[in-house]
Amino acid sequence: MIRMHRTFVLRLLAPLLLGLSLQGTAMAASAPEIDARSDAALERLVDAAPEARRLLERAEGVLIFPRIIKAGMGVGGEYGEGVLRIDGRPVQYYSTAAASIGFQLGAQARAQFLLFMTPEGLADFRRSDGWEIGVDGSVTLVKIGAGGSIDTTNLRSPVVAFVLADRGLMYDLSLAGTKISRITRD
Repeated sequence: MIRMHRTFVLRLLAPLLLGLSLQGTAMAASAPEIDARSDAALERLVDAAPEARRLLERAEGVLIFPRIIKAGMGVGGEYGEGVLRIDGRPVQYYSTAAASIGFQLGAQARAQFLLFMTPEGLADFRRSDGWEIGVDGSVTLVKIGAGGSIDTTNLRSPVVAFVLADRGLMYDLSLAGTKISRITRD
């Protein structure tokens, strides 16, 4: 019975896992494509929360993942590619990936922004070979109020994040366990 159940689950998950692996390959974008998508994502963020512009201007660096795809059917995964900008200029490209287990079915896309608010926070991130949120660095997820106002009471963290879904800003999402790694893009 257990073997039959395991076979059923593997047959069910095989297309999902294959799709995620192919999606990672298909999602590989060039540096100009990532830059253009990042510009558009930043515009969407500032439209959704105009006060974000002040934080973006104060940040030592901004890591922008303009499109992270998450899909799951019992077992899930997510992947996206982005750019670290310092003084508005691209300096390095990164990928983000995470896996999850539990009840989940479907797919979603979102943009994610990590703002390094201190020189030390940015330096720690850039020194790392692979950076995991919640292990290598603590990230405060920014909460958005009515009319796009930002709750600044907890923004003393060296790294703050915004998550932007198609339906608007999200703040009830855990980023813990998300792995960020350097990639090479031309």
